[in-house]
Amino acid sequence: MENSQKQRIQLFEGERSLVMVGLIGFILSLSIAIFIFFQGAVILPEGNMKDAFSFNAAIGIFILSIAAVLPFAGFTERKRKIIRWSFIVSSIYGYAIETIQNFRGLDPRFSRMGTVVDAIGGMVFGVMSLVLVMLAIWLTIRFLRMKPPYERPLLLLGIRYAFVSVVVANMAGIWMILLQDRFTGEAGNLIVLHGIGFHALQTLIIPAWLIEKTNVKNSIKKGLVHIGSIAWMLMIILIGIQTGFGRSVFEFTAFPVLGGLFLLVWFGTVILTVSLFLKNRRAQSLQRDSLSL
Repeated sequence: MENSQKQRIQLFEGERSLVMVGLIGFILSLSIAIFIFFQGAVILPEGNMKDAFSFNAAIGIFILSIAAVLPFAGFTERKRKIIRWSFIVSSIYGYAIETIQNFRGLDPRFSRMGTVVDAIGGMVFGVMSLVLVMLAIWLTIRFLRMKPPYERPLLLLGIRYAFVSVVVANMAGIWMILLQDRFTGEAGNLIVLHGIGFHALQTLIIPAWLIEKTNVKNSIKKGLVHIGSIAWMLMIILIGIQTGFGRSVFEFTAFPVLGGLFLLVWFGTVILTVSLFLKNRRAQSLQRDSLSL
């Protein structure tokens, strides 16, 4: 028993470098927030520090999420190192060009005011974005193809659903690259679909991590993960359809309303999961207290 516990895979295990790179995003975002407070966000002719703030924070959250789940992918050490350093290099380049170019008053992706060097930097930025897309697809395929027996199946179930959502987010990202803009149609905003899709790495994995720590029946645990994750995926699909029609996801029409209902279903499973987790922690605490007496 003691040997099996030692071999149990943990979140973030062996991924200190990725964790540090993820934290860099939060440090940059905090620094930019302070700058915006004193100096404002807009830097002429094209720069907007709010974009740099949101980008660095988003990449930071994304890299921390990857660091959490990468130990469960079962890669060889060589492949894992390739993936790790590909994420690190792409992320650091993204941090640098997004922050520096906006500070210089230039659009880091599609600048119309910069030099040839700035244009090349923007193209490399696009290549790095595609590298992140390919890495995410590689991880998605890896997790979906894993066969039992595998360790921590409930957590793995949440990870699988999350990476399917990430694929949708990446499709929205590629769509923006092709359009060279985040807007489509009259009011469709692809960044909403892009962002919500990536947040599945938190919204679907954290509940799965919590529910595996409870003492309820395994069928109930699986049911909560499935119901919450499927509701999230249906919401993503409805947002994608609404955006594809070139309309805002905040309109009071059929697709956003149905998406909101599925969001409530997901939220309900999260509330139930958290309550079961807290109940289990209280029971464990009471048991320890009784044993100490």
